[in-house]
Parts: sequence; C-alpha cells; structure tokens
Amino acid sequence: MNTAVRTSRRGWKSYVIGAATVTALLASAACSPNGGDGPDDPKPTARPSSPGTPSTSATPGATGTPKTGDTPPAEPTPGATGTGGVGDGAVALCAPGDVSITSSTEDDKGQGVRHILLTLTNTGKKTCKVYRYPLIQLGNAQRLVPEIKESAPTQGEPFSTIAPGKETYAALLLNGPMDEAPAKTMTVQLQDRELGSKLGEPVKVAFPGVDTVYYNDFAKVTHWMTASGLALRFIMSS
Repeated sequence: MNTAVRTSRRGWKSYVIGAATVTALLASAACSPNGGDGPDDPKPTARPSSPGTPSTSATPGATGTPKTGDTPPAEPTPGATGTGGVGDGAVALCAPGDVSITSSTEDDKGQGVRHILLTLTNTGKKTCKVYRYPLIQLGNAQRLVPEIKESAPTQGEPFSTIAPGKETYAALLLNGPMDEAPAKTMTVQLQDRELGSKLGEPVKVAFPGVDTVYYNDFAKVTHWMTASGLALRFIMSS
C-alpha cells in the first residue's frame, strides 16, 4: 500500500516537472526575435503583394500629380532687339513717303565730285528702320552700285533705326582711275527685309552742286549708319 502511494506521488511529480518544462520552452520561443524560429532558421521575408493590389506605403514629401492648368505659365522671355535697341517686330520699315534723301560732298570745289554723303531723314511721325544699304542707280547704268561689305554691321540685325526728325547716312564713292561714264541722274531705293529686295518706288536724288557726275566700276556704297563720319571713313581714303 505505501509502495503504491509512493510510486504514484513520484509519477505525479514527474508529470508536473514535465509540464513545467514544456511551459518554459513555449515561453522562451515566444520571446525569440525570430518569432518562434530557431537561431539557425532564416528570418521571415515580406509576403509579396498580390498583383493589382496598391501599396499603402507613402513616399515622404510625395504629392499627387498636378491637374492641368495648376502649373503657372513660364515668364515671357524679352525679345531680342536690333540696332538702336528697338525690337525688330515692333518697328516698321521706313516707307519712301516717310523719308527724304539729300546728297552732299566732301570734295573741294573745282576737283569734281567723287565722294557723296547721302542723308536720309525720317520725316514721318513714327520711328522706322531702313535695311542694309541704299540701292543706287547712276544714269543709265545696267547694274546697281555694289555695297562696301566691310561697312556691314558685325552684330545684330542689318538695319538702322531712325526716330522722327533724326537721320541716318550712307557714303557713295563714284569712280576710280579708269574710264568713266557720265551720269545726270541718281535714284535711291530702300531695301526690304530680304537682301536685295526693293521697297517702294525709287527716289530721285539731286547731285550736290553739279548737274553731271562721272562714275565707273570703282563705284561703291556703304550701309546705312547713324554717324556720318563713320560712313565717310570707308570712302575718303579712296
């Protein structure tokens, strides 16, 4: 009888000890950083989202796509300006009826006229511009007087801007050391925007103090310039 009781008590103690051990092991597993995995087991990876399932995580600082019209318009870029600081599109071309053209000479009396200064005055009420150089025909010449290419502007648009009452200048060399032909008339025509194109009708310009001048293949003319001295510099040494 005593033996049976003693054996039963020992078995009960073993059961209690075994249950306590299992409980301790379960508690240790619950405290493991691997969520119950052993130290040698790989760490769990995030389960991939199902196709088509939107992510709920937001990127810091990200904003929604702006609606059309939310973006402010860019600041307009100031237009480029031509000679004289006036935009090419803002100033009209000088019409022949809005200008007057006269001639003068730097040659001494009795030596004949070889160097002519053309002065174009804006007689209109608005600022206008003239392109490149005047198209000049002397007498019955078959060709127009060619330009002095060195007188062309090196920067900006090839035009001269003239305010009302102001002037611009071109210098004309008539001849050189070879056979000459007489000319009793001179016509001057303004150029349009395209090189060599004509604007309006030619204007007849009187010679300075003489009825007849003599010209040959050395004749040439400068581009329009705002300074008369600069224009004359291109021809006075010839």
